[in-house]
Amino acid sequence: MTEFLGRLTPDQQVTALFLFVFGILILATAALLALSLRERGSEEPEEGKPGFGHAADLQHGRVLLRHSWFMALIFWCAWATGNTAATVLFALVSFLALREFITLSPTRRGDHRSLVLAFFVVLPIQYWLVGSSHFNLFTVFIPVYVFLAIPVVSALADDPHGFLERTAKVQWGIMVCVFGLSHVPALLLLNFPGWGGRNAFLVFFLAIVVQSCMLAQHLANRYWPGSPHAPNVSSSFSWRNWFVGIGAGALVGVILTGVTPFDLAQAAVMSVIAGVAGSLGHLVMKALKRDRGVTNWGGHTPSVTGASGLLDRVDALCFAAPVFFHSVRWYFGI
Repeated sequence: MTEFLGRLTPDQQVTALFLFVFGILILATAALLALSLRERGSEEPEEGKPGFGHAADLQHGRVLLRHSWFMALIFWCAWATGNTAATVLFALVSFLALREFITLSPTRRGDHRSLVLAFFVVLPIQYWLVGSSHFNLFTVFIPVYVFLAIPVVSALADDPHGFLERTAKVQWGIMVCVFGLSHVPALLLLNFPGWGGRNAFLVFFLAIVVQSCMLAQHLANRYWPGSPHAPNVSSSFSWRNWFVGIGAGALVGVILTGVTPFDLAQAAVMSVIAGVAGSLGHLVMKALKRDRGVTNWGGHTPSVTGASGLLDRVDALCFAAPVFFHSVRWYFGI
C-alpha cells in the first residue's frame, strides 16, 4: 500500500485521502441509520443498557456525524477549488461565524461603525494577506492594528455606555472568527521543502486530530464521567477526561505521521499542541455561550446566518489553527 501511494502524484494522493474519509463517513452514516431504524422499531430500550441503543446516544451520534460531514465537505471544497478559492471559502465561513457571534451579543447604535469595519474591511484584508502569503503582516494585523483601531472607531461614535464591554465583544469576535479561522487556509500556503502540492494533508491532520480529541473527550465523559472542574461553565469538562482526549488525539496524530512532513516525535508533539489549544478553546466558547444564556450558537432555530450552530462546528478549530500554524512555522523555519 505504501509503495502504491508513493507512485501517485500529490493530487492523486490527496484524492485517495478524501475518498477514504468519505468512505468512512458513508459507512458511519449507514450504521447510524440502521441503529436508528432498529431503535424506532423496538418498543423501549432496556433500562441501563449501555451503547448506541439509547435515543440520547443516537442523537449525540447524529450531531457528531453532522459536524464530521460538515468539516469534511468544507476541506474537500477548499482543496478541490484551489488555494485562492479555498481562501475565499474560509473567508465566507468566517463571515457567517462572525455574524452568528455578533447576533447573540447585544449591540448599540454606536457599534455600527465598528461592525462595518469588522465585516467589510478587517475580514477581507485579513484573508487577502493570507492569500498573498504576507505571513508576517497577517499574524499581527488583527492583534495589533485592528485591536487599536476598533476602540478609536467606537469612541468616535460618541456612545460611552458600556464602552469597554462593547469594544471587547467586537474584538473578541474578530479574534476568534476571523483571525483564528484564517490560519486554516494559511496552512495550504506554507512552503515545506519537498512537500509541494501536499499541504492539504496538513489541514487534514489538524482537523482529524482536533476532532478526535473532542470526540474522545465527549465519549469518555459519557461513559466514564468524572467530577466537572468548572461546572458553571461546562458540566462535562474534567481533567481526567481532558487528558483522555489529548492522548487520543496524539495517538491519531502518530498514526497519521505518514501523510505529514513530521516524524513520529514531531507528529506527537504537534498533535498535543493542536489538541490542547482546540479543547481549551472549546471550553472558552462554552463560557461565552453560558454568558449569553444559549446552549449553541444557532439557538433552537436556524440562525440569521442560515447555518444553525456554525460556530459550534468550528470553535475548537478557531483556537487550534493559529497555535498549530505558528508552532509548525516556527519549528521548521518556514
